[in-house]
Amino acid sequence: MFKTLVKGLVFIGLAFFVSACAKPLETISLSGNTMGTTYHIKFVGGEQFPDEQLLQAEIDLALEAVNDQMSTYRKKSELSQFNQMTLAAKIQVSPDTAKVIKTGIDLYNKTDGALDITLGPLVNLWGFGPDKRPIKVPSPELIAETKAKTGIQHLFVDGRTLSKDIATLYVDLSSIAKGFGVDKVASILAKYQPKGYLVEIGGEVSVYGVKADDSAWRIAIEQPDVDERAVQQVIEPGNMAMATSGDYRNYYEEEGQRFTHIIDPRNGYPVDHKLASVTVLHPQSMIADGYATAMMVLGTEASLKLAKEQNLAIMLIEKQAEGFKVYYSDAFKPFVGL
Repeated sequence: MFKTLVKGLVFIGLAFFVSACAKPLETISLSGNTMGTTYHIKFVGGEQFPDEQLLQAEIDLALEAVNDQMSTYRKKSELSQFNQMTLAAKIQVSPDTAKVIKTGIDLYNKTDGALDITLGPLVNLWGFGPDKRPIKVPSPELIAETKAKTGIQHLFVDGRTLSKDIATLYVDLSSIAKGFGVDKVASILAKYQPKGYLVEIGGEVSVYGVKADDSAWRIAIEQPDVDERAVQQVIEPGNMAMATSGDYRNYYEEEGQRFTHIIDPRNGYPVDHKLASVTVLHPQSMIADGYATAMMVLGTEASLKLAKEQNLAIMLIEKQAEGFKVYYSDAFKPFVGL
């Protein structure tokens, strides 16, 4: 199981549209549980059509391997062993674990530190991890003390060898691991040369090709409204992955002040801005996942600047006094006909 509270979304902000008519024979529908959430898959056969039970078994084995590598809830996972090891120790991990950690470090650099996979102690301090909500708001001194236990500069990857220079460093990959899981499943489906597929794990989505009736996959982006569920935008992403992150469901209030689960790793405090939801399109779900999390930290202006620099397709929904305001990066506009 993964620490899903860091992400704050379990299929929130995303919904996929599936025809209400009878399932075509050439479509396989699979679902199950993984990483503390659920997965849903639609596979539209092309020249090859795998056995449904064997395909499900292959996918479940792959996702189970990801859990054994990167779960912080499994004491014997590669990541848990790294988190528990002493200061001077090193550990050899699988190519997949090394790849995801390297991606986390790369995204840290590209987002000016807004995505930090060592953020876990601060998330726990504010009551959004496995620990319960704090009795009172943490003091500046305690925040500074906890922040000193974090920092990507203390994490090192040399090939498949992981090491750290402070014993308290704790790596949590929940901000990108579900996206990696989506990419892993998509690579399995691609082997069978499908006409199309849709993969969704805990709200992270990847689509390819078309549905059985030759229509495009359509994805709904939810309006970030605490009181009701409504669709803000429907898009046809083509052959892309999509991730959405938001702050509108996982939060608490203390003496009239709202504290969101989105923690800024640069100062150790929950973010306090108008940005309520971020949607990112990218060929890789893991990358979309990480950018969506980082942009919820950065806020509207900095996210649009980053999207321009990196040519990212993003959609931002900002809460206003009366309703919501939507912003699109230039790369996202073609997906909404602009």
